[in-house]
Amino acid sequence: MRRRAPAGTPALRALQQAGVEHTVREYTHDPGNGLSYGLEAAQALGVDPARVFKTLVAEVDGALVVAVVPVTGELDLKALAAALGAKRAGLAEPAAAERATGYVVGGISPLGRRRPLPVVVDETALDHGTVLVSAGRRGTDVELSPRDLLALTGATTARVGRP
Repeated sequence: MRRRAPAGTPALRALQQAGVEHTVREYTHDPGNGLSYGLEAAQALGVDPARVFKTLVAEVDGALVVAVVPVTGELDLKALAAALGAKRAGLAEPAAAERATGYVVGGISPLGRRRPLPVVVDETALDHGTVLVSAGRRGTDVELSPRDLLALTGATTARVGRP
């Protein structure tokens, strides 16, 4: 007898399969609102933007890496390189990020990626009881404990975000 895979995105399936407590938070994505994806999510869901984290794919010394930082700031590429003991870092081309993760830009999740990549989560995530990250689709976030996020992604933490 075959087991049916859980419904939803790969990120949601990874959470379900791991048995991690989480809440799916959905909103209607409006591409014309002028907000970044993360700030749009915070506003639409009525949550403190400091608790909403965006997932970016960077190229660090030639290898792809996932960085998770608050939507209220930016990824500090020098800090990311330093956190990984590397010399340089730059944002990955969107097409490379989409191929590596299996998600579209604006819906890239740190969970359930197509390829395993190193993950660095900004240490401010640990300041919150729960954080929100993309669930793998524009207009869908998932709220979970930052400790569960770290455990499921195998992430390290470092100060890689800047205001």
